[in-house]
Amino acid sequence: MIISKQLRKPQLVLIVDDQEINRDVLGMILEDDYEILYACNGREALDMIREYSDRLSVVLLDLIMPEMDGFEVLSRVRADEFLRRIPMIVLTAERSAELKALQMGAADFITKPFDMHEVILARVSRIIELSEGRQLISAAEHDPLTNLYSRNFFFEYANRIHRYHSVWQMDAVVLNIEQFHSVNALNGREFGDNALRVLGEEIKTFLSGTKGIASRFDADRFDIYCAPQPDYRALLDRFQERMNTLSRNANIRLRMGVAPWREDVEPMQLFDRASAACSMVRGDYKTRLMVYDEDMREREILNQRLLNDLRRAVEERELRVYYQPKYNVQCDPPRLSSAEALIRWQHPDLGMVSPGAFIPLFESNGQINVVDNFVWSEAARQIARWKEQFGVTVPVSVNLSRVDVFDPALEETLTGLVEANGLERSSLKLEVTESAYTENAGQMIGRISRLRELGFEIEMDDFGSGYSSLNMLKEVPVDRIKLDLRFLSGKGDMQRGHVIVSHVIQMIASLRMDLIAEGVETEQQALFLQEHGCSCMQGFHFYKPMDVESFEKIVAS
Repeated sequence: MIISKQLRKPQLVLIVDDQEINRDVLGMILEDDYEILYACNGREALDMIREYSDRLSVVLLDLIMPEMDGFEVLSRVRADEFLRRIPMIVLTAERSAELKALQMGAADFITKPFDMHEVILARVSRIIELSEGRQLISAAEHDPLTNLYSRNFFFEYANRIHRYHSVWQMDAVVLNIEQFHSVNALNGREFGDNALRVLGEEIKTFLSGTKGIASRFDADRFDIYCAPQPDYRALLDRFQERMNTLSRNANIRLRMGVAPWREDVEPMQLFDRASAACSMVRGDYKTRLMVYDEDMREREILNQRLLNDLRRAVEERELRVYYQPKYNVQCDPPRLSSAEALIRWQHPDLGMVSPGAFIPLFESNGQINVVDNFVWSEAARQIARWKEQFGVTVPVSVNLSRVDVFDPALEETLTGLVEANGLERSSLKLEVTESAYTENAGQMIGRISRLRELGFEIEMDDFGSGYSSLNMLKEVPVDRIKLDLRFLSGKGDMQRGHVIVSHVIQMIASLRMDLIAEGVETEQQALFLQEHGCSCMQGFHFYKPMDVESFEKIVAS
């Protein structure tokens, strides 16, 4: 017999007992605080537990019943991954049965006869409260899509393994889906979610029976903390093969970074290293796996030192602005027309640090604006000094990075610099690389247009080094193009290079833009460019970048 009483409270309690009087007594004790369901045997109870599994707060379960006793119900519920979350309070008059029931997973017990009503109410309330608390923790503990650990719990458990089981050697593995946003865009969100679920299942299968743990966070990133594997390429291939089974039309490509175990490195730092290794193969379709090694560790240490030392380098003037002359070659002899400002770092301990070592680093973490602001300020100050000392204005080109372009104070900063030094705005020329226009092109073009309206001249740097140069010429408001001379170097077909460069020069002239050839290294290159109408050049054929004292000798000559 099943009796459902009128809903009074949101929590639902199932009372299971073959004795009607026991059911009635418990019902009267609990009915003011809970919604009650009744079952008279174990089989009926199991059916109801499955039917109301998403709502049940607790089950009060008699152990001795016909058809199916409470022990069997308890065993089956505990064996079910979903049902086992429902707490079971056993009802028994046999003291010996209590221990067995608790060992099988019962949350608590209530002894018969039911003579202490307040105690029963208190026990039920406490168990429900504890269960709901555990469920909230479980919800936060696991990613709902893959049921892997969430980030915070993953690192909590990884730290415990590192702290309390230090003899376990555990590697950090970071697994990413390449261009996952494109997978979603082309195949739909439902397909993408299923791909994440399937990959999560494969990771759980891999870790099954081991001490390893795994997590999903950052949408398409999976972190795996596992014993060292003999062949990580084979492991990556295993995961990739599972992804390949999802669809013939969907190209899901995985990449992996691995940081081998070190006793002195905590899990979070280990996963930072694995993530860095994984990032190194982003977009590389030949290499999908990278293992963090000693060279990468030394680079990481250097990078961190450079980041730490940047502010001091500005304050102590360790950063030096070098100048590379640009020459007008349509006169004899060629005449200095302007210069490009280039940054160098004279580090007190490391010596002269190459720009290639710190510029990409500062670009990636957003600190490049500190360097750029220093260069702008120094260049503006030097232009004013040369004007006063030599009576000529030598325009200087300075770099404008992606970070700078999206700085809301950019116009105010640049305008303030030229006005404070008494300069025309055209004397501080702004270089933006061609590749910078490919991301957030609309915002970039809008900001560049406003700078031109204020009187600043814009130069597109590295023209010809990217893949969208012609489209850039059509879309981007610039005054001057800097032509990358790799067409005239290397081992390729030089005749083709000559044809390409000559046509580019003609095209730029037809668009009524100025052209600067950069990277001119030989007299032959300079003569060819001059013959085809290029009037401005810079490169080692003329001068390498030089310190301000050396550059002033050229200005004075």
